[in-house]
Amino acid sequence: MEKIKMTTPLVEMDGDEMTRVLWKMIKEELLLPYIDLKTEYYDLGLENRNATDDQVTVDSANATLKYGVAVKCATITPNGARMKEYSLKEMWKSPNGTIRAILDGTVFRAPILVKGIVPYVKNWTKPITIARHAYGDVYKNTEIRVSGPGKAELVYTAEDGTEVRELIHNFDGAGILQGIHNTEKSIRSFARACFSYAVDTRQDLWFSTKDTISKKYDHTFKDIFQEIYDTEYREKFEKLGIEYFYTLIDDAVARVIRSEGGFIWACKNYDGDVMSDMVATAYGDLSMMTSVLVSPEGVYEYEAAHGTVQRHYYKYLKGEETSTNSIATIFAWTGALNKRGELDGIPELSAFAKKLEKACIRTVEEGKMTKSLSLISTCEHPVILNSLDFIRAIRQTLDTLINS
Repeated sequence: MEKIKMTTPLVEMDGDEMTRVLWKMIKEELLLPYIDLKTEYYDLGLENRNATDDQVTVDSANATLKYGVAVKCATITPNGARMKEYSLKEMWKSPNGTIRAILDGTVFRAPILVKGIVPYVKNWTKPITIARHAYGDVYKNTEIRVSGPGKAELVYTAEDGTEVRELIHNFDGAGILQGIHNTEKSIRSFARACFSYAVDTRQDLWFSTKDTISKKYDHTFKDIFQEIYDTEYREKFEKLGIEYFYTLIDDAVARVIRSEGGFIWACKNYDGDVMSDMVATAYGDLSMMTSVLVSPEGVYEYEAAHGTVQRHYYKYLKGEETSTNSIATIFAWTGALNKRGELDGIPELSAFAKKLEKACIRTVEEGKMTKSLSLISTCEHPVILNSLDFIRAIRQTLDTLINS
């Protein structure tokens, strides 16, 4: 087949460890043979982030604002051990957090459903979409180690010089402090994105925080959601027969487990981080979950919801065979290619992306899969493939779909 032409580049953000290895395989086996791929490339591998003082992360986010669509590989958020392993100048912040802060918007994460992989929660027969706020909270925090006795205060100084002070704690010894923030503008964008997505997909929307404990911070989220629902979306929801309701985060967890799925669960930034992993694992595998960041301006950044698969990477470096599931990373590419095709009026590109997604699902349903999927599949005699052979099996299925 003649390669599909692109007119506008995708912003390509390369990443770390095993997912970086898979990234190259996916491009060589599943994309470049079929597409005249145009990307503006940014290396977000930890070594390059360190070499550029993390400027490359900022540059990639600004490029995403320029071109409108990005695809991102999984990246390392360094801790103390990573500082030593990579000889870092400093403990760089989460690249996802940096990108989200620049793009704002909301992260929507949903499981990829495949016949033969039964959720651990048996009554989950429909997908649950996690809508995660993409700004602030712990991802834009400030932290202090307290060495001894003293008074900690929260201080706000207005432009006119007036101050508001709240006592945090009188320390009688060593301790730690953390300051977090959010903006009303970002919370409103988050709320509107969630309500709009619910209307577009005709799904119920749940929102949960802990306003009984956090009577100002979390309660502000609750109040803004209710205000925007009442003034902008109630009539649309009622017309479509869908529901919005608020509940406490702990009650939401209990309700989710008892549900059949088929709704959007909106969460603050950290809650969404944790709950998306829980939902993905309960549906079968962390590597079977899509993730897309949508900004208020209509900018899209697609990525896999999982990490860099560190353990497999160390095996790979030793020359040992790995069997790593690449489906979520493939779906990051297909999501970005489909959106680029929609925005640029290239239906062939969108059609190819959808065929590639179908090829991934069909390959697994036909019994060809990676080791982690075989452990949760009902397939009686799965063919367990290594990382590259699994991608090549998807390519064979893709060729069949293209030529049929």
